[in-house]
Amino acid sequence: MKKFAYFLLIALSATMVSCGDDFLESETKSAFDESVVFSNYTLAEYNVFSIAETFGHTNNYRGRFLPWYGFNTDIEWYVSTTTDAKSEIATYDVTVNNSQLNLDNGPYNEIYAGIERANICIKGLRTYGDVENNADMAYLLGESLTLRAFLYYELLKAFGDVPARFEPISSATIYLPKSDRDVVYKQILADLDEAAGYLPWPATTAATMTTDRVNKAFAHGLYARVALAASGYALRPEDGMVGTGDAGSIRLSSDPELSKATLYPIVLEKLQEVIGSNSASLYKSYEQLWRDFNNFDIEAGKETLFVIPFSDSRGRWNYTFAVRTNIAGSDRGGTVGPAPSLYFDFYKGDQRRDLSCVNFKFKQDDAIEPANIENWYFGKYRFQWMEKQPYTGGNDDGIKPVVMRYSDILLMAAEVANELEQLDVAKGYFKEVRQRATGAEADTYVASLSSKEAMFKAITEERKFEFVGEFLRKGDLIRWNMLKDKLDESIQDYRDLKSVSGDYAYLNPEGDVWYREVDGGLEFYGFNGERVAPEGDEWTKKGGYITKDSDGQTEERASTIYTANPNQHMYWPIFQATIINSQGSLVNDFGY
Repeated sequence: MKKFAYFLLIALSATMVSCGDDFLESETKSAFDESVVFSNYTLAEYNVFSIAETFGHTNNYRGRFLPWYGFNTDIEWYVSTTTDAKSEIATYDVTVNNSQLNLDNGPYNEIYAGIERANICIKGLRTYGDVENNADMAYLLGESLTLRAFLYYELLKAFGDVPARFEPISSATIYLPKSDRDVVYKQILADLDEAAGYLPWPATTAATMTTDRVNKAFAHGLYARVALAASGYALRPEDGMVGTGDAGSIRLSSDPELSKATLYPIVLEKLQEVIGSNSASLYKSYEQLWRDFNNFDIEAGKETLFVIPFSDSRGRWNYTFAVRTNIAGSDRGGTVGPAPSLYFDFYKGDQRRDLSCVNFKFKQDDAIEPANIENWYFGKYRFQWMEKQPYTGGNDDGIKPVVMRYSDILLMAAEVANELEQLDVAKGYFKEVRQRATGAEADTYVASLSSKEAMFKAITEERKFEFVGEFLRKGDLIRWNMLKDKLDESIQDYRDLKSVSGDYAYLNPEGDVWYREVDGGLEFYGFNGERVAPEGDEWTKKGGYITKDSDGQTEERASTIYTANPNQHMYWPIFQATIINSQGSLVNDFGY
């Protein structure tokens, strides 16, 4: 990213300690006052860049939010079984004083710092930017509105209900209580609707040539993502009880403006506008998509619509989630991986399977060895594919995590069209994604989806296969009211897999597998129903690979997927440091 400059920037969090009314109300003692900054494109752009700069702060997206939000689900499991502050987060048992997140500069406060910067930019650009006559300044306003909407959506999915702060902080608004999330949902939907009018399509202007800046396709896609969450199920305090300590219940919003009947026709129109614009498309090769990702390809107009705009020396994505690799004497990656049974749920010819789920790791000097059945890794993320900027050690890898891809546009469009009783339309969008993954099998599979119910079930499964390790699943399961049920199914699948019974009875009854090195990884024989040894002396046998549960490790592992009720703890609490600094304005709900 460009080096950030700061002009007239007050980076205050929602729960800042009091600095005194005189400070907040005083005029800025700077040669660059608002009228100068936000009437000059270069200076205004620097301030808009400062919104995204907060992503890279140590305890924000870089080192806390991205590494810890989004699992455990039915497809993505935290690998370690050690009980500590990290496992508490993964297992829905996080406490208000969790040492990983109970920080003055933790994600809650850091995201609000980004929102404050966005509020300053939005106010300044509306007042001084002449956005009605200057397309470049209008783009900056659209970018600011979109980034603020994205940040608020992230807060809502992590914390549930939060303060609604859509103006720069003043002495009267330093300390705000939580607002009902519907207030925030409606504002950011309106913001995204407005922003789309200012934003060009991907790769059509200098600002939209890369995916680390926003564009119209992403704004429409984010509108859809927000609307699906707002109109879906979630743990909510009773109406009028937000911020009172209410335990809440899983339910839909009671606001008719956020119902499916109201929002889904709007959502489908926006998604169809993206599809009709031809401004993005699916990669033909799923593997090439992720090879390019690992090589820092952020060229717009392809499949990726927006990425977290880390600098090339910031961020801990592969550091956290890549196939485990020993680099400079230390293991990196593999903190989270696919649920052990997920590999066996894919259609055998699905090209996503071996990219999403790998059960090998790299030792020193890139020697490859099998991992155990509990330690599958996300094959999409590999240090070995980082050719443009090889990772040599340290705490940052520069990878820019994907926020949204065009396949999500298609699958959201399929889901919404199906809900609106447009089954054939839904099938068309769905088939594009399925066909890329499975080829001719998609024709027969899609033809078999003859009802709304069958189509919805297929969509819930397809999103599982398409987005492994991209951490969209938790939000999907929450809005479908499936979180705990799907976690329980995944745990039972693991038990069945380890006992070689039930749905996994086709596996070798002795649990034996064979492997050989091929194309920078390992190929396995024995996972697809093979019951005899493969021919050729290049294969190595790993006996009893799947059935080793005589020491009770199956139940030990199964018991660590969640240790508190996910339906009650689907959100993080606002952490103690923030609660204390809020001067009594913030109270946790949901039993925290």
